[in-house]
Amino acid sequence: MTIRELGTELGFQPVQDHYQDRPLDGGYTSDLLSDVMAKAGAGSVLLTIQAHKNTVAVASLANLAAIVLCGGRKAPEDMLDAARAEGLAVFATDLDQFHATGLVYQAMGGGAGGR
Repeated sequence: MTIRELGTELGFQPVQDHYQDRPLDGGYTSDLLSDVMAKAGAGSVLLTIQAHKNTVAVASLANLAAIVLCGGRKAPEDMLDAARAEGLAVFATDLDQFHATGLVYQAMGGGAGGR
């Protein structure tokens, strides 16, 4: 699965689409940014409700590929400006984190017959 497919295949809404498309290496769901820094794998997509520019700073530090804001959270303009500067994709969904993570997991080959 690629970053772009988060929108085209899973229906997440792109809210910052100035990025270079690349394959995703995994996913991580958390709202505790120190946890994300410590445990999220490079090239992963972060699923969170933390809609602020510090989320972008953490994602950049952890070399993440994209952020999906869950639960209908809206990205403030300073978050989007920071994501643009970092070339980090940001998507939004009305789905809660549980369901959004499940979609990403299945699309990446998880579940029956997956890893």
